[in-house]
Amino acid sequence: MNKHLYWLLPICWMGVIFYSSHQPYEDQDVRPLLSNLFNVDFLEPYLSWISFSYHNSNVSVEQLGVAGFLEFFIRKGAHVTVFLVLCSFFYIALRKSGLLVRNKTMILSLILTVIYAISDEVHQGFTPNRTPYAGDVLLDSFGALLAVVGIAFFNRIKQKRRY
Repeated sequence: MNKHLYWLLPICWMGVIFYSSHQPYEDQDVRPLLSNLFNVDFLEPYLSWISFSYHNSNVSVEQLGVAGFLEFFIRKGAHVTVFLVLCSFFYIALRKSGLLVRNKTMILSLILTVIYAISDEVHQGFTPNRTPYAGDVLLDSFGALLAVVGIAFFNRIKQKRRY
């Protein structure tokens, strides 16, 4: 396989992120799905005590309802997961290209992912009913950091098995 074809992984994944970020919030709202497919109201007594502020908004069951509260965590978890995958794809592409040694590849993968996270938030500023937020860049960066830690962990295990 051509070593440069591995670059299709992060490029295509960035396309998926771009497409997702280009959609207005209403097109991504999963509250109706949560409410219609599942009866999540039984969770209210277990979640009603949780309340915090995020991006100048109160996040609580009282404020958002159970479905909206769960959607908040689904959306923020998606930030972490999507950018964890992107960082992993950057790592694979860089390693398969043979451009850098392992540690530098992990660092560059992290940097490229954070740069894309920043550009993604800027892009959201031009999308109807979406707002850029630095807190989301931190979540994205946390996902990338988790990818690097996971890669380092698996590389370490792989290295120990050789000896």
